Amino acid sequence: MPKPLPTIFLTLAALITAATGIFCFYPMPEPHSLPNPVPGQRFADTWNGVRIGGRRHQGVDIFAKRGTPVRSTTSGVVLKVGENRLGGKTVSIWSAGRVVHYYAHLEKYADVRRFQWVKRGEVIGYVGDSGNAKGTPPHLHYGIYTPKGAVNPYPLLIND
Repeated sequence: MPKPLPTIFLTLAALITAATGIFCFYPMPEPHSLPNPVPGQRFADTWNGVRIGGRRHQGVDIFAKRGTPVRSTTSGVVLKVGENRLGGKTVSIWSAGRVVHYYAHLEKYADVRRFQWVKRGEVIGYVGDSGNAKGTPPHLHYGIYTPKGAVNPYPLLIND
């Protein structure tokens, strides 16, 4: 069954915008406007904390039981479902204003695929300890990136 026209239109519009930079403004979400991607779990501002190798922490860590659902904080297009050395199993979602929402250390993915349109609140994966978090308490690493670089997500999230 084909996708409804609005979903196809939104996905194509998002991809064209991302590829061409038609909209070069970067509207950031208002403070405390994004839902917690792991509802019911509290978190602290760990932005810019020193990590192994002199790296700085570019996000927030939300600890929860392994397998707890992770929900998208925004509606947008799934840019990537894949693995990398640091983040392990990750999902990246592109939203309005060329803002990328990054979800890392997942145990497994929900039924999401590249270029799929997802809605705010939709389950995209499950909390784990993949990547360089192997052996640590299960958690979600959540980051926000604009073309200008990483942005601290802590003040933008609603802390349940």
